[in-house]
Amino acid sequence: MITILSSLLPFFIFHILLIITMSSSYSIQDNNYYNTKNTLLQCLSLYSEPSHPISEVTYFPNTPSYSPILQSYIRNLRFNSSTTPKPLFIVVPTHVSHIQSSILCCKKFDLEIRIRSGGHDYDGLSYVSQNPFIVLDIFLLRSIVFNLKDETLWVESGATVGELYYRIAEKSKVHGFPAGVCPTVGVGGHFSGGGYGNMMRKFGLSIDNVIDAKIVDVDGRVLDRNSMGEDLFWAIRGGGGASFGVIVSWKISLVPVPEIVTVFRVEKTLEQGASDVVHQWQYVADKIHDGLFIRVVISPAKRNGEKTIKAKFNALFLGDANELLDVMTERFPELGLVGEQCIEMSWIDSVLFWYNYPVGTLTDVLLERHSSQEKFLKRKSDYVQGPISKIGLDGIWKKMVELGKVSLTFNPYGGKMSEISEEETPFPHRAGNIYKIQYSVSWKEESNDVADQYLDKIRKLYDYMTPYVSNSPRSSYLNYRDVDIGVNGGGNVSYEEASIWGNKYFKRNFDRLVEVKSAIDPSNFFRYEQSIPSLSSENNIMAE
Repeated sequence: MITILSSLLPFFIFHILLIITMSSSYSIQDNNYYNTKNTLLQCLSLYSEPSHPISEVTYFPNTPSYSPILQSYIRNLRFNSSTTPKPLFIVVPTHVSHIQSSILCCKKFDLEIRIRSGGHDYDGLSYVSQNPFIVLDIFLLRSIVFNLKDETLWVESGATVGELYYRIAEKSKVHGFPAGVCPTVGVGGHFSGGGYGNMMRKFGLSIDNVIDAKIVDVDGRVLDRNSMGEDLFWAIRGGGGASFGVIVSWKISLVPVPEIVTVFRVEKTLEQGASDVVHQWQYVADKIHDGLFIRVVISPAKRNGEKTIKAKFNALFLGDANELLDVMTERFPELGLVGEQCIEMSWIDSVLFWYNYPVGTLTDVLLERHSSQEKFLKRKSDYVQGPISKIGLDGIWKKMVELGKVSLTFNPYGGKMSEISEEETPFPHRAGNIYKIQYSVSWKEESNDVADQYLDKIRKLYDYMTPYVSNSPRSSYLNYRDVDIGVNGGGNVSYEEASIWGNKYFKRNFDRLVEVKSAIDPSNFFRYEQSIPSLSSENNIMAE
């Protein structure tokens, strides 16, 4: 017994030092801090390759680069306060061995890992935890390697969508890729949650065009599609990669785009007939030409000093203006689109247009990883499976005017989205959905009271929309992670608790994801607030 206790003593001492280090009243100048730091670095160095020293990319709170690195990819200022839990240290890998050693050492010392590629997760789950944790920030792993002969490329998870688009356009004027419209989103999180954009009606989601991947699993093994097996490869394409390991890179198939595409942006207020046009849009948006994507953004506005609602119709058409006008005249004349509103440009320039850059902006702006000022924000999502009546829309407009600030974005489905089976990937929201709603509210004031007011607004509108959206389950999009849904257990929740949000994100695919998780990560090491639970871990707890 004495021998056992002696062998465990260093382990207990280390955990005590971790607790002390996490305390806000503890000075990082204390010698215990350096003991803890050295112990961690020794472990990290033990498992990493000597030719790629991990100490050079590991940042502790007393390191000058720690705060700038942590804050540089915090996209939601709600999680950048002095009271927000901070990581024990940050690793910015430049080599796969840095990922392997981080996993093995965090397993050894019971630390959680938060994996961040772009930081756009709306509820901060890639860089915040209530338990002792580290951040594995992979923004330096962003290489893109082409094989234009077979129209594929490998892209590392730390690349942004904008960097991916830019590099594709460098190589070809007739290739593109269906992913998001925000260029600063990280590929790693975007792909693993599904990845949608304005070409999804033609080509499907990002994950529908992923053909291989490389992942570091809970045992530190680097696996590709062949070695990981089809079950895990299925799971990481829409099931959220952070539940299963660290996805280092993705092999994707490029898609053909015409040399000339056409875009337009048309705005109408209620006084200009917006309500009738939005109502009709619901009947054509998912059935119109597959190469046409018309998004509608609904927001409170003022006209002649009076409160109203503005509907902004943003479109991308994979063809020229004449063809677009023919399609719109035949299928959606209610918008009243005219030739002067149509702008022909290259596909890469349309990416800039969709992110509201002025026409003529140089495409190298897509290489900027911080292109907009960060805000305090909250987002939610819904799916609409039947057109909302005019009376229903009028009620929604009235509620939005009453609440103020909260906007709705309607993204049309149909086309390729309806042709792919719900079970093909974990992302199940396919046929039967007319459009998806994103609820948005943002503010600038740093105040808990102000935050509560805005959070109350978006939650009230979400509740108001209940009769008009999907039910049994009321579905949500994983990449719009919403901790309002279900139980917040920090990843240590039961299957029953997790199924509350799991069924909303994944529907019938949730059970298969749990099976994959239980097989490849039985101890539930990779966990966060809405991660896939492991039944193996749950059974072990019950046995104890």
